[in-house]
Amino acid sequence: MVRTRRRLVPALGALTLAAGLGLVGAGPALAGGPGQGQGPGSGGGPGECRLAGSTLTFTGAPEPDLTETFTTYADTAGEWTGADSTYSIPLKGNTILWVFSDTFLGEVAEDGSRPLDSPFLNNSFVMQDRRGELSTITGPDDTSLIPQPTDEPQGWYWVGDGLQTPRGDVQVVALRYWYGGGGLWDFGFDSNHLATFDRTTLQLTSLTSLPSETGVQWGSYVAEESTGRYTYVYGVDDQGLVKSMHVARVHGRDLTNHWEFWTGEGWSDEETDSVAVMSGVANEYSVSPYLDGYLLITQDTNEIFSRNILAYTSCSPTGPFQPAGLVYEMPEVGAFGSYGNPNIFAYNAHEHPELRTRDTLLVTYNVNSFDSDELYEDASIYRPRFVEVEVDVETPRPGRR
Repeated sequence: MVRTRRRLVPALGALTLAAGLGLVGAGPALAGGPGQGQGPGSGGGPGECRLAGSTLTFTGAPEPDLTETFTTYADTAGEWTGADSTYSIPLKGNTILWVFSDTFLGEVAEDGSRPLDSPFLNNSFVMQDRRGELSTITGPDDTSLIPQPTDEPQGWYWVGDGLQTPRGDVQVVALRYWYGGGGLWDFGFDSNHLATFDRTTLQLTSLTSLPSETGVQWGSYVAEESTGRYTYVYGVDDQGLVKSMHVARVHGRDLTNHWEFWTGEGWSDEETDSVAVMSGVANEYSVSPYLDGYLLITQDTNEIFSRNILAYTSCSPTGPFQPAGLVYEMPEVGAFGSYGNPNIFAYNAHEHPELRTRDTLLVTYNVNSFDSDELYEDASIYRPRFVEVEVDVETPRPGRR
């Protein structure tokens, strides 16, 4: 079975009830009123920005270039054939490191299927060079970049977002899980870790512990300030039916630096002081500077198995966030989706701000099936989707609200 990072509910009974009702919670809980907070890079507190009062209209469509590049590579290279998570880290030299969790390797047959003995990893990289060419990076002998824990044979690491430090090495948040956690997927979250990779070989050099006392899964997104003063690390408190955003930060661009946690009023050295900023986010989402504020992109998890990707805006990286509209409907989902298959679901949408072009965002999301056999029968299902989203911003004239 290909496990997904969406540990949706604690039990199948709850899932059946929620699916029957259609909705699984109220709208996002906002930590304060709209338009509060300071501008980009401030880290919270009172203030205003024009983005919070603007009207945003989104128009999305499949992005043709990356879609073709990854499809051709997956079908013909005999290496990476599909994965989820789909983070991107811009590296020096105008290259991009794509970061993936559960990954299929091997060949794709002429009929579009995967061999049943296709290698399966819990994490991998795909390097995109300055010419746009792709290459797969794994651990030794096509193993996971971050190996299974030696003290837990049934454990594994999925990856969150990361960055390249000023020294040139790559840091990625690694989330440790284990079988037997109960619920629909029968796995549980254990702890957060920091995986560091050599700047030349991109092989693992260290795996160290990160704050894990509260159960927040850190690494949903990592956002660097343009000034380099702070890096914000976003996380999710995944309670099954309700998923809530939390925010931490470090000084500079090195996740080994001291962590601070957003309390709703300021920053604390104690993870237990961290508060939920809002609910309704996915396990993976993005919060990035946009105009004079911040833009949150996430799948709507207030609705079970939603096909909707939503946007929110704020004047601060810590919120409060106010709804900005529907970004895109993921067309693959459900019996009435493009596969015509009720087993198909999509998840974990986020933006890649380093790949913006003028008023156009690049957003990715992942597609999967509740029937893992279908991922072998049709290799196209379990791959990231790339969407270009044009944003029209109508900003109120000065002096008018």
